[in-house]
Amino acid sequence: QAQLVESGGGLVQPGGSLRLSCAASGFTFSSFAMSWYRQVPGKERVLVATITSAGDRRNYADSVKGRFTISRDNLENTVYLQMNSLKPEDTAVYYCKARRVGLLDVDYWGQGTQVTVSS
Repeated sequence: QAQLVESGGGLVQPGGSLRLSCAASGFTFSSFAMSWYRQVPGKERVLVATITSAGDRRNYADSVKGRFTISRDNLENTVYLQMNSLKPEDTAVYYCKARRVGLLDVDYWGQGTQVTVSS
């Protein structure tokens, strides 16, 4: 059974850093593009960053460009989100998603991890 488990969230001061991890199991991780999303209460979940299955291309939301870096380790079946220069507006629940596009698109979601940026 496919599973994604996020970790690394917590409370950090403005200007600080956190690294989120998302460990995958139960599916062929290297065949899936991976993304990080975030969501605040009462708002839609929004895309933060995406990395291709091979890890050769990355895309970021304008709000995090230059501060966040997405990466993956296909041997460890893990995707990361390095978050630097954190701002209070980065406060959200962060989710990872695995996606394989084909005749039938397949999406898997993690359960989320809370990131709170506050002094």
